[in-house]
Amino acid sequence: MLWCALLPISSTNGTAALPTDAAVAQRALAVWALQFTPRVALADEAVLMELAASVRLFGGWRALRERVQAEAHELGIDRIAWAPNGLAALALVRAGVENGVRPPLKDRLDSLPMHTLSAVHPHRLTLEHVGCRTLGDVRALPRGGVSRRFDAQLLRALDQVYGLAPEVYEWVALPEHFEERLELMARVEQAPDLVFGAQRLLRVLSGWLFARRAGVTAFTLHWAHDAMRARAVGEGGEITIRTAEPTRDTTHLCRLLAEHLARVKLLAPVGDLRLVATEVHPLHDVSGTLLPDTVQQGETLGLVLERLAARLGPQRVLRPVLCEDHRPEWMCRWQNAALPLPRKGAPGTDVPQPGFLLPVPLKLLVREHRPLYGGELMLLIGPQRVEDGWWDRVGEGEHMRHVARDYWVALSSQMGVLWVFQTRLDGAPAWFLHGHFA
Repeated sequence: MLWCALLPISSTNGTAALPTDAAVAQRALAVWALQFTPRVALADEAVLMELAASVRLFGGWRALRERVQAEAHELGIDRIAWAPNGLAALALVRAGVENGVRPPLKDRLDSLPMHTLSAVHPHRLTLEHVGCRTLGDVRALPRGGVSRRFDAQLLRALDQVYGLAPEVYEWVALPEHFEERLELMARVEQAPDLVFGAQRLLRVLSGWLFARRAGVTAFTLHWAHDAMRARAVGEGGEITIRTAEPTRDTTHLCRLLAEHLARVKLLAPVGDLRLVATEVHPLHDVSGTLLPDTVQQGETLGLVLERLAARLGPQRVLRPVLCEDHRPEWMCRWQNAALPLPRKGAPGTDVPQPGFLLPVPLKLLVREHRPLYGGELMLLIGPQRVEDGWWDRVGEGEHMRHVARDYWVALSSQMGVLWVFQTRLDGAPAWFLHGHFA
């Protein structure tokens, strides 16, 4: 498991255009986080993301971490922490410790102050009176005494933060329509100065669009005038930006917005912004694979392999080649992709063949002459007799790779459909597992 905790920046840092409504800021951050994973949860003042299933999609943990940190910093995130579970990530981010992925997590948690765990707050004074200062001190107390003197939530939270008990979260749902608000820390009197606050809203919009695999062709920025305004100027204004084609490029959208706001004159100081996506359309992502895009336009596989071999080296691009051999281990071999394929192929058979072969057959237990693997196997189809290899000698020695087997398609109640065989020429015939059917 891989969890990330995001803690919004505090208003005491003096950064301009920061939201003062913590709930609005937290909700906007959660919407932005949905571009990385559908498992986003709100936990007290922070936002949690479970990213284990997204690591490969974003190019590995290091690439994912760098992207999250770069984009989160632009949104004004004060602290980020990584840990194997959600409560541990939340405790670490409160303490300002970033990396809790590398073991031992227990040592990192034991040294954290007690306030980093929410369940400790109601009992903080009592725990301090008995000499507790860190989570390790609380965990070292006798469990029987803790359960009698404090509520059950404290022990449950301690087990969860140390990974000894499962966690349950209510995931944030991706909204069908995008509408986010930003309350400015200072009143803005010039329209071009609204770009800074609007840029943060556009980054949240980009995350929402990424999660929906969509792009925007029109969005509207609303602004509300300060309460100390003249009645004649009205409550606020708005401007709608349109694009020629769907996009979620924040830089491009900010540039367009800045060009339009340069021609706008505010009638009164502005203290609140609201961004609404008015026209959203599906956006097909460009393939990021190693294969060129012309493959989708009808280029043959041979030309693609030649290009890859020239780019990566001929010894690094191999293709499977079928051989005229009934023995499954030697029915296929790998050769240089630049070499021509042989005309002969592997012999056909009426018996189903597995999609996955084990590198080495696994010997099975036998009970009353029946093979066992996740329970007793039921033999469905077979036998298919394979007896070949007298001509195949290893090196210059006398050892021959000769096999004499009876293959069966078997069914296991727990492991599914399997491919097994029984040896024939051995002194004590045995059963082996050789493959799995997809």
